[in-house]
Amino acid sequence: MPDSLPNDHLLAAWPLARSAEPLPAWAWRGLVGGVFAAHLGAGWGLMQLSSGRAALADMAPMVVDFIAPEVAPPTPAPPPRRPVAPPPILAVPPAVQPSPAAMIVPPPPPEPVVMAELPPQPTAAPAPPPAAPRSIPATAVSYRVPPAPVYPLASRRLGEQGEVLLRVEIGTDGLARQVLLARSSGSARLDAAAIAAVRAARFNPYTEDGMPLVVWAPVPIEFILESRP
Repeated sequence: MPDSLPNDHLLAAWPLARSAEPLPAWAWRGLVGGVFAAHLGAGWGLMQLSSGRAALADMAPMVVDFIAPEVAPPTPAPPPRRPVAPPPILAVPPAVQPSPAAMIVPPPPPEPVVMAELPPQPTAAPAPPPAAPRSIPATAVSYRVPPAPVYPLASRRLGEQGEVLLRVEIGTDGLARQVLLARSSGSARLDAAAIAAVRAARFNPYTEDGMPLVVWAPVPIEFILESRP
């Protein structure tokens, strides 16, 4: 330590003084002066060292911290963009210019030829409508199968009787084409029985000059109850 430095120098110089030969007076004075100067220098150095420590103690420590700047992570490079193929160019055919021949206006159609109307040809006269069937008397009527009326049982039980007059259209085949009620007997049952009997009958066709004709004829049908003895 600095406090023991002068004593160490004295101890080191002491054997030298004992072993060496007696120094002259001027040498001795120089040695003592040098030792004294050395102690003064050591004391002054200690004083400077103590004042330096006090000054250092009064000063606030300054801490300098070097902070490494934050380095942002590198931004990944964007992937390379694929080259976009340009859209296909559609070839537009050039507008077809009409040829001079196509621009020629066709001639108007020919006017229709009006044919002279021919005078109407005489047509055959329509056939006259057939004459309405003529009427013949009841006495001119003859039968192949005469009418056979059936007397209704209810009319028998009730005592109904009378004459039914029918108007019959007789065809060329001898069949009754139409049967009309000209006069009723007063009983619907008797009238219906008379009509059914005439429809089932067969007539002889009426002829004139050997030609059969369609005629209307009256046909009476009589219903009479038999009297008991």
